[in-house]
Amino acid sequence: MKTVGLYWLTTDLRLHDNRNWINACCQADELLCVYCLDPALLEPNRYGLNLMSANRWRFLKEFLQSLDKQLQRIGQHLLVVYQHPVDGITRLVSEYDVSVIYHSRQVGFYERRQLLALKNSLPKVRFDDCDTKTLFKTEQLPFPLTKFPASFTEFRHRVEHLGVDEPLPAPTSLPPSPMAKQNWLFDFPAYLELTSELDHQQPFFGSEVAGLQHLANYFTAEHASFYKETRNALDGWHNSTKFSPWLANGSLSARLILSDLKAYERTRVANESTYWIGFELLWREYFQWYALCHGRRLFAFKGIKNSKPLTSFYAERFQRWCRGDTPYPLVNACMNQLNATGYMSNRGRQIVASCFVNELELDWRFGAAYFEQQLLDYDVATNWGNWQYLAGVGADPRGKRHFDIENQTRQYDPEHSFIQQWAAGIHPTCIDSVDAADWPIQPSPWILSA
Repeated sequence: MKTVGLYWLTTDLRLHDNRNWINACCQADELLCVYCLDPALLEPNRYGLNLMSANRWRFLKEFLQSLDKQLQRIGQHLLVVYQHPVDGITRLVSEYDVSVIYHSRQVGFYERRQLLALKNSLPKVRFDDCDTKTLFKTEQLPFPLTKFPASFTEFRHRVEHLGVDEPLPAPTSLPPSPMAKQNWLFDFPAYLELTSELDHQQPFFGSEVAGLQHLANYFTAEHASFYKETRNALDGWHNSTKFSPWLANGSLSARLILSDLKAYERTRVANESTYWIGFELLWREYFQWYALCHGRRLFAFKGIKNSKPLTSFYAERFQRWCRGDTPYPLVNACMNQLNATGYMSNRGRQIVASCFVNELELDWRFGAAYFEQQLLDYDVATNWGNWQYLAGVGADPRGKRHFDIENQTRQYDPEHSFIQQWAAGIHPTCIDSVDAADWPIQPSPWILSA
C-alpha cells in the first residue's frame, strides 16, 4: 500500500537545510507540497489593520512563485490553497488519502493552535514535526520551557556552548505528486493569482535563490569584519547583514548563516564584529523560544510581567505615527521608509517604538500590529517580543526603554541626510490637533505677540 504524504509549508519556504524534505523522501511514495494562504491575512484584524500590506503580499508571492519553480526542477510543484489551513488541509487529506503530514515546528501561539486543531480533527494521520526555524532542536535545550530563562543574558550563558547541526543539503529529487497538473492552483481569487506581474524595484526579492546569493555576497566581501561599527546606521545596504527578510520567511536557514559565519572566521578574520553577528542570531533564537514558552501572553497588554503600562489610545496620534506625520522628523523618516519599502533598520525600529510608547503614550500592541502589517521581515516572535521588551512588559530587566530622539538624531543622522531623503518638508510642532474636550488646539496668543 502506497504512502501519500503532505508537506504543509509555512515559514520554511526553502529546499536547503530542511529535514522535512528528507523525511518525505524516505517515507512517502507520493507527496503533496501545500501552502495555505489564510484569507484572514488579507483582512482587517482587531487593531483595524491588515495582517499583510501590499509590500508583504508582493514579497510572499515572489517566494511562492520561486519555490514552485524550484520544485518543478526536481519533479514536484507547489499547491497554493486560498483557505484556512485546517479546512484546506483536511480536504486534501480526505481527497488524496494522506497518511502523514510533514510540518515545521511553529513557535507562535495561533500557529500552534492551528496545528493542534488539525491533529484533533485527523486522529488517523501521523504528524512529523521538525525544528527548521531555530539553531537548536527542542531536545537540545538545557532547561524545560517551564523554566525558561528570565533574561537573554541567562539564556545566552546556558546555550552558547551548545553544538549546532551542520545545515542539510537540498534534495535533488522528491516523490511525485498525486495531483494532476491542471489542479495545482484552485479556489484562488483572480485578484490574488500568483501569475500577476510583480514589482521588482524593491530592495528585496522574495526567493531562496536570492537569499542564498545575498548570503554568499555578504561573506565574500569584508562587511562582516566591520559589522559592529556599522550596524546602527539608519540606511545603507551593507551596513547591516539584511538577512532578516529571508530568515523570517524561512528561505534562509539560521544554521546555514551560522555555518557561513564560522567559515568566514576560520578563513578570513574572527573579531568583535563577527562575534556580534552570532550574538544577534542568539537574540533571534531567544525570542523564538520566548514565544513558544509564553504563548498567548506574547500579545497581552500587560506582557509577561503582568504590569499594566500607563497609556491610552489616541486615534490621531496613532494615524500620524503610521503615516510619518509626527513632530519628530527622524521618526517620520523611519516610518516613511518602512511604508515605502517594507524595511527599517534595527536602530530605526527602536527609535520609532520608543516614540510610540513614550512621547505618544500609545498602547504598544498597536505599534506591534502595524509592524506586522508592514515589515517584509515580520516574524511573530521577534516582532512582538521586541515590542514587549521596549515597552517594559517583556524580558528586559531594566524596564521600559526611552530613547531621546534629539540625541538619536545627532548621533545617527547628524547632517539630516536620512531625514532629507525620507521626510523632507514641514513637520507639525505639536502632537495633537485637538484638546481633551475635542476643541482645536490654537497657538498661544503670547506666542503670536512675541
